[in-house]
Amino acid sequence: MAKLVLEHLMVGPLQSNCYILGDEESGEAVVIDPGGDGDLILNAINRKPWKITAILNTHAHFDHIAANAALKNSTGAPLLAPKDDSPFMAHAHVSARNYGLEVDPSPEADRLLVDGDSVPLGDETIQMISTPGHTPGGATFVTSIGIFPGDSLFAGSIGRTDLPGGDYDTLINSIRNRILSFDDDITVYPGHGPATTVGREREHNPFLVN
Repeated sequence: MAKLVLEHLMVGPLQSNCYILGDEESGEAVVIDPGGDGDLILNAINRKPWKITAILNTHAHFDHIAANAALKNSTGAPLLAPKDDSPFMAHAHVSARNYGLEVDPSPEADRLLVDGDSVPLGDETIQMISTPGHTPGGATFVTSIGIFPGDSLFAGSIGRTDLPGGDYDTLINSIRNRILSFDDDITVYPGHGPATTVGREREHNPFLVN
């Protein structure tokens, strides 16, 4: 089994979580949700230095894809994003202007991911499972060190569903049927805020406690 290491960065004006997940044996790494501050992310990559084999987006909101172009241009790595969010990706930089922000447009994805797809990282396989609701194509990436649900689930909260394409019931079903199917001790690395565990959210998240 690959020995994975994780570096966490807070990026962009909305302080989104960006993760560099690397396999020490092969020197390969993926970047999950480069939401801004491309230079900061690239500096972290180069300190290792990692060979970036993929850029992964959990969903296509601008605060999670704003540095897609910078990362792709600098590393040459393919961009992988959820298929059902592809219509949003082309317009994410426009929606940023509603918040008074200017971000670089994202390139088109090199590969559109659907439920059950896998992404290699060294000797490990990262699995994508669909967890829609925050967006139509919201994805969770499953690894041996934890899961990365983007903005589907936070420590003590859940993602917004009042944005275009969001649906509360769909999100709750995604969390209950997909994310909470994992063991209680599985670490959750969300799109904003601190890490948590599946068990902690099952027991204490006010949106999930019956």
